[in-house]
Amino acid sequence: MAEPHMPERHAQLLAYAQGLTPPSGWKVEISGDEIIMMAGPSVIHQRNLLVVREQFDAARPADLMPSENTDLASPNVGKLRNPDLTYIPTAVVELGGNDVPAELAAIAVEIVSPSNPENDLVGKVRDYPLMDIPMYLLVDPREGVVTLYSEPAAGVYHRQWNGTFGDTVPIPEPFGFGLATTGLIRYPA
Repeated sequence: MAEPHMPERHAQLLAYAQGLTPPSGWKVEISGDEIIMMAGPSVIHQRNLLVVREQFDAARPADLMPSENTDLASPNVGKLRNPDLTYIPTAVVELGGNDVPAELAAIAVEIVSPSNPENDLVGKVRDYPLMDIPMYLLVDPREGVVTLYSEPAAGVYHRQWNGTFGDTVPIPEPFGFGLATTGLIRYPA
């Protein structure tokens, strides 16, 4: 059980991380008491992200906007994550600032990095439901697989859909479409 001072500690860690100036092309995340710095993505990563984003953009509700590399913050659980792609309410712009309350995100999308796969495959599978993000789409070009996590409750996702590149991923509302994965490409062996 967390100590009573933990939300304050998490808020302090969040403030510290947001004050860092990472090198160009790097991003900063927080998970518990860890600050994680990651290098920028490869062109295969960016191409796969484009394939996914174009389809989400076509099904995007008018009140949601796409955002790449936006800090999603959950100070009460000590999390600051920066998904490759998220969709957040357009009205969030009125909040100002550099981070968005994580619970406002409709989805987090990650393209697995070959250099740090555990961050996406373990850390974010653990953190995103704690942050109340309703869906987590995980695209793994190392293995050619796609996983959609949904229905978070009590800090875990209760539904998981698994497929391979070429399958159609059933994306629930508020998007409500089938994500075609035939255009995704794998990292070279």
